[in-house]
Parts: sequence; C-alpha cells; structure tokens
Amino acid sequence: MANHKSSIKRIRQTNAKRLHNRYYAKTARNAMKVLRATEDKNEAQALYPKVCSMLDKLAKKHIIHKNKAGNLKSKLAKHVNGLA
Repeated sequence: MANHKSSIKRIRQTNAKRLHNRYYAKTARNAMKVLRATEDKNEAQALYPKVCSMLDKLAKKHIIHKNKAGNLKSKLAKHVNGLA
C-alpha cells in the first residue's frame, strides 16, 4: 500500500480515469462492431459519421492514438463503400 498522501490520491485518480476511459473505448468498439455487421448500405452510411465522431473524440482525449483512430476510420470507410 502507498505511504504518501499524494500517491494514495494518484492511485484514486488513476482508477477513476481508467474506468472512465474503458467505458468510452468499449462503447466505441461496440459501435464499430455494429457497423461492421451491417449489410444494408443506407444504414451503414447513416451509422458511419456517428462512429467516426466517437473515434475522433477518443483520439482528442488521448484515450486512443490519433493514428489508430485514422486507421479504424479508413477500414470502416472501405467496408461501407464496399457494400452493395
């Protein structure tokens, strides 16, 4: 167990931040999973901007790296454009 007040506070803050980040990252992963499973092009095109917005927000808040967000958005765009 930590001995200093500051380290105890840091542990508390880190745990709270970790839970917060996990929630938003998991929400975005689920949204991407729904988009990838979509076979209807119109539905996928409606969903794509919302998922991209989620990824951009995660990258902006440093929950995921900005290049990872770009790569994921690119792959999702290829999927949406490939639907018939």
